[in-house]
Amino acid sequence: MSNHEKQKNFSIFEEMEKYGHEQIIFNYDKATGLKSIIAIHDTTLGPALGGCRMWNYDTEEDAIVDALRLSRGMTYKCAVSGATLGGGKTVVIGNPRKDKSDEFFQALGTFVETLKGRYITSTDVGTTSMDFVCAGKQTKYVVGLPEEYGGSGNTAITTAYGIWKAMKATAREAFGTDSLEGLTVAVQGLGKVGQLLVGHLHDEKVRKVIVTDIFEENVNKVKEMFPDVEIVKPEEIYGVECDIFSPNALGAVVNDHTIKEFKCKAIVGAANNQLAEDRHGDMLQEKGIVYAPDYVANAGGLIQVADELQGFNKERCLKKADLIYDTLLQIFEMSREQKIPTYKAADILVESKIEKIGKLQNKFIGN
Repeated sequence: MSNHEKQKNFSIFEEMEKYGHEQIIFNYDKATGLKSIIAIHDTTLGPALGGCRMWNYDTEEDAIVDALRLSRGMTYKCAVSGATLGGGKTVVIGNPRKDKSDEFFQALGTFVETLKGRYITSTDVGTTSMDFVCAGKQTKYVVGLPEEYGGSGNTAITTAYGIWKAMKATAREAFGTDSLEGLTVAVQGLGKVGQLLVGHLHDEKVRKVIVTDIFEENVNKVKEMFPDVEIVKPEEIYGVECDIFSPNALGAVVNDHTIKEFKCKAIVGAANNQLAEDRHGDMLQEKGIVYAPDYVANAGGLIQVADELQGFNKERCLKKADLIYDTLLQIFEMSREQKIPTYKAADILVESKIEKIGKLQNKFIGN
């Protein structure tokens, strides 16, 4: 199918209806060239929260689909982590290595401000906390700021911590023990989270860590910190012999092509929307691969910025992130008992919670 045919068949409203999105807003700033999209999925639990991803999308349709998918994931992530927030997402079309400026992110801040608190944003792939110091000049609805600017600091720390806890819970399900010692873990993506995750794996005395990244400087940095890691090319990571495959880059890495290559017993990582389609979760179950639903495993960053809204407390934040372990055990148990894939078990858990809290909020509790 050509790009023209693809765009012709694409309907924004059909996509919104498919997953229950409330709103999608487009913004173009003539002065800075900012092209951004905010998708708000569900605000039943509270105002929408979701990071801002900056990426050189091939088409505008790709950017819209990413915003819709990611915002829905945020609704589920907020619900599963106990945050009284809904799900949203910003995507910015551009090269994060070339197109940024103070004015550029101030323009984004102005866009966010127009929603008057209906949406709160933070960092994601391609953006940093300092970008939101710039955005914060025009809006108060930003979180994930550096500590010196009154924020909670680097969200990658809590995200990586949560992935480590998720990996231990997944190992318990797949191997009967939550110790990672002696296992081989393949880490795809050595950005902010991936680098810290390798550190946790090193501390756990895993037998081998196999790594890859599309950016050579990230690989070199990890190799310098942990000389014993094994490096493979990005396209080779799916087929390596390992116990756990950990995707920590972009989404849709579990698809028709990669499933044929996987030689692992479990998948757990920080990437959003790891399943290209729901049926790929079914295929993982058929292959006997234990899958930790991404929005549960990678909720650490969300937990941190949500905590920032009430005055950040590091100890409280890590305590909340510890619950990722318990939530996954609950999901794995539900999956076994009901004989359903883990992604379905997670969705059932979340959707039940949203429905119940939505009914509570509809009750009149007095003035």
